[in-house]
Amino acid sequence: MKKPEILAPAGEFICLQAALDAGADAIYFGIGPLNMRARSGSGFTVEDLPELSRRCHSVGVKAYQTINTIVFDDELEAAEKMIIAAAPYVDAFIVSDLGVVELCKKHGVEFHISTQMSVSNSSAARFLKNLGASRIVLARECTLKDISKITSSVDIDIECFVHGAQCVAVSGRCFMSHEAYGASACRGECNQPCRRRYLIQAVDMDDDGVTPIDRGDNISWILGAHTVMSARDLCSLGFVDKLIDAGIASFKIEGRARNADYVKTVTSAYRRAVDAVFDGTYDQQLSEQLIEEVKTVFNRGFSKGMYFGRPGESQFTNSDSSLATTIKREIGRVVNYYPKIGVAHVEVLGYPLKVGDEIRIHGPTTGVVELTPDALYRDNESLEIVERGGWATFKAPKCRVGDKVFYVEHRQPQ
Repeated sequence: MKKPEILAPAGEFICLQAALDAGADAIYFGIGPLNMRARSGSGFTVEDLPELSRRCHSVGVKAYQTINTIVFDDELEAAEKMIIAAAPYVDAFIVSDLGVVELCKKHGVEFHISTQMSVSNSSAARFLKNLGASRIVLARECTLKDISKITSSVDIDIECFVHGAQCVAVSGRCFMSHEAYGASACRGECNQPCRRRYLIQAVDMDDDGVTPIDRGDNISWILGAHTVMSARDLCSLGFVDKLIDAGIASFKIEGRARNADYVKTVTSAYRRAVDAVFDGTYDQQLSEQLIEEVKTVFNRGFSKGMYFGRPGESQFTNSDSSLATTIKREIGRVVNYYPKIGVAHVEVLGYPLKVGDEIRIHGPTTGVVELTPDALYRDNESLEIVERGGWATFKAPKCRVGDKVFYVEHRQPQ
C-alpha cells in the first residue's frame, strides 16, 4: 500500500510557505485568468515561478499549475505561452480542456485531468490515460465504491478532494454566478450566489403567464432558516484509512482562496492522519482531535461529501458565515528581527499586544509562525500590555521585517 500524496493549495507565497512547513508533498497554484481561482485566489505571476519552484523543489515538494477553466479560441495562444513559460518550473499542469491537453502533448509536458472534466468511470479514465494523462482528479460525485472500481481497473494515479468547500453543482460546473452577475464559475470568477439566503415572493400572473399582477399583498418568505444551496465543507479526517484503502494516490485539499492559517492547519492535520495510518496509530481519538483542530479555521460545518452516497439534508450548512472557532485580530507588523538573540521588534498598529496572548506572525517567506510571548520589553522596561501606537520586543522564531502580527481570539463553537 503506497502512502498518498498530501496536495495543498497555495494562493500566494504566505500560503505556499505554510503548506511546505506543514508537511505537504505537493502544492497546486494558478496564474492569470485561465485558472479556477482567477478572481480570488491567484496571487502569483509568471515572474514568481523561479522562486516558487526553488522553494518547492529544494525540499522535495512538487508544484502543479492549474490551467483548468473553459478556454476559448482566442485564448489558446495565451494558454500555450503560459505552458511554455511555466514548463521548466512545474511538475505538471492540471487541465480540463482538450485543447489544452493537446498543447501539453505538443510541448511534452506532464498533465493531470481536473475534476472539471467530471471523470466518474473507468472507461473515461482509461481513455484519458491513453491520451497521455498521468493523473485524474475524479468527479466529486464519486463514492468510495466508485473510486475503488476505477483504481482497481485502470493503472493511473487517482486524485480526490478530501477537505474544503463543496459546490452545489455537478463537479463545480455551475452557471448561477454567470446568470446573476455575468461572472462565470467555469472561468474562475464565481461570486458564490449559492452561499446566500433567499427571499421567495408570491407573484400572480396575468393571462399571458408572463406579466405579474400586483395585488398589493406582498406575500414573501425567507426561504428556510439557512442557506439552502450552500453545502457544508468536506472533511475526511474521520475516514482517512478508507480513502487509502480505495487506492487514492493524492489527497487534495481545497482552498486556494483561503488564508495561510487554514492552509497550515488543514495540511498539518492530513499529514498527521496519513502518517498515523501507516505507523498504526490512526484511531477515532486521533481523528476527533484533528477534526477539532481544523474547526479552528474557516469552515461552514463539515460533511462526508459524496463518499458514502447521497448525503441529503445533512449536506447543507445552517450558517451564512464561517464557523471557525478562532478569529484573527491584526496587531501590527514586525519592524526588526535580531537573529542572534531570537527577538522580534513589533510595532502595534491595531489590537493591543499582551503577555500570554496567542499570536501568529504571517509573511511571504516566514509562512505562519505561532507563539505565546511570556514577556514583553521596551528597552529595559518590562510590559504587560502594549496599546495601539506603541512597540515591544519579545522572543520569537525567525521572522522578517514587514511580516504581519495577529492576535488569535477563541470563540465558542456555534
